[in-house]
Amino acid sequence: MVVRPTIACVVPCHNEEAAVGKVVRDLRAALPEADIYVYDNASTDRTVEVAREAGAIVREEPRKGKGNVIRRAFADVDADALLIIDGDDTYDASRARDLVDLLFEGPYDQVVGARRQTVSGAYRTGHTVGNKLLTGAVRSLFGNDVTDMLSGYRVFSRRFVKSFPALSREFETETEMTVHALHLRLPTAEAVVDYRVRPDGSESKLRTCRDGWRILRLILDLARRERPSLVHTVIAGALALVSVILGIPVITDFVRTGTVPRFPTAILAAAIMTIATLVLLVGYILESVMYMRQEQLRLAHLAYPAPHPSPPHLRQEADAHGPAAITQK
Repeated sequence: MVVRPTIACVVPCHNEEAAVGKVVRDLRAALPEADIYVYDNASTDRTVEVAREAGAIVREEPRKGKGNVIRRAFADVDADALLIIDGDDTYDASRARDLVDLLFEGPYDQVVGARRQTVSGAYRTGHTVGNKLLTGAVRSLFGNDVTDMLSGYRVFSRRFVKSFPALSREFETETEMTVHALHLRLPTAEAVVDYRVRPDGSESKLRTCRDGWRILRLILDLARRERPSLVHTVIAGALALVSVILGIPVITDFVRTGTVPRFPTAILAAAIMTIATLVLLVGYILESVMYMRQEQLRLAHLAYPAPHPSPPHLRQEADAHGPAAITQK
C-alpha cells in the first residue's frame, strides 16, 4: 500500500477581500489535492465570504497579528507539507507546486520563496533596506543560509511545524522561523518567486519603522536566548574594560607611592570586575541550558519522519481528478 503525502495551504488574512479569492483559486489550480485554509484575522470586510465562495476552509483567529495566526494554524493543521502564503496576491501562488515538490525532493524541512520584484514599486524602498539590514544581522548571528529572511511564502515539513514553538505575535514570525531553522541546522532551500504589487483595494498592514523595530528587537532577544555565551561575553568584556580603565590609575599610584589614595575608585573598579565575572559565568550557565533546550527541540523534530514525495502515478491522478483523487492504493 502506497500512502499519498498530505498537503495543506494556510492563507493568513486581514481585510483581503480584494485578493483572497484569486489566491485560493490559484492555489487550487496549482495543488488540486491540497486542503486550503484561510485564517481570518479579525477582518471587517467580506474576506470570509469571498474565501468560502472560492472553496477555502475558513477558520478564525480573533487575536490580531500574523504570528498569532501562524501559531494557531501550526497547532490545528496536520499535513506532510504545509504551505503558507499571504492573502494579498503579491506572491505568485501558481508556483506552489514547485515549492512543494522541492520540499519533497530534498527532502527539506523548509523551502523559502525568495522574492524577485517584477514591477517597480512592488517592494517599498524602506522595506528593501530594512530586509537587507535585518537579514544581514541574522546571517551574522546565526548563519549564512538565508537571503530573504522576511518572505511570507514558505513550505514546511510536518517535523518543522510540530517542533516550531511559534512564540511571535505579529510580522516578526518569519524571523522566528528563519532562526529556528538556522539554529537547529534544518535542511532549507530557496526558490526565486515573483513578487508583485497589491491589487486595487488591498492595503498593506506592514509599517516599515514600527515592524522593523519589532523585528530588530526580536533578533536581539533571540540572540540573547539562542547565543547567550556570545551576548554575555560582550557585556562582560565591556564591563571589564571599564574596570581596567578605572583601575589603571589606582594601580599606577600604588606602584609609585605604595598607597591607594583613590580608595573609592579602587572599590568601584573591583566591584565592576566582579560583576563582569558573574555576567560571564551566567552566560556559560545559560549556554548549557540552551543546549539542553536545543536537544529537546531536535528530539521533537526527529519524532516525525522526513517528507517523501508521492509516486508519479498518484501525482498524475491528483492533477487529473482534483482534490477528490484517490489517496492510497
